[in-house]
Amino acid sequence: MRRNDREIKDRAEILAVMRRCAVCHLALNDADGYPYVLPLNYGIEEKDGQVVLYFHSALAGKKLDLLARDSRAAFAMDTKHELQYFEEKGYCTYAYESVLGRGRLRLLAEEEKAAALDALMEHYHPGEHAWYNPAAIPRTTVYALEVEEMTGKRKLPK
Repeated sequence: MRRNDREIKDRAEILAVMRRCAVCHLALNDADGYPYVLPLNYGIEEKDGQVVLYFHSALAGKKLDLLARDSRAAFAMDTKHELQYFEEKGYCTYAYESVLGRGRLRLLAEEEKAAALDALMEHYHPGEHAWYNPAAIPRTTVYALEVEEMTGKRKLPK
């Protein structure tokens, strides 16, 4: 990281940033050599030191085709955006918090799906135990990104 002064080194702080973010941009390896990037809703869990991000989708589609060929993925998420413009100096900057990382994706077995979907619901409705129709579970693909590496960065407002 070029700007070490902005690095978030504390793992608990990195996880707190991840919990504040609303969207995770997931990058998969496309067959044509270019990354395929998708904005996705997600759930997050840390279990025995392993950070796992959960995603869901339809039963078929490009991202599942790509996942079947290569399970490696990268992700990016950011929050606390604040554009700062200092007209008298002719200077513009942006405050933010972000987390970047990578890992491997795996499709979840039918018996794992409900817990992962619960984590998704918890991310967007914390503490509410938000209900979703369990009839959707068999019609939904659920997959997990087991994070192997992640870094956090923060630029505070001036």
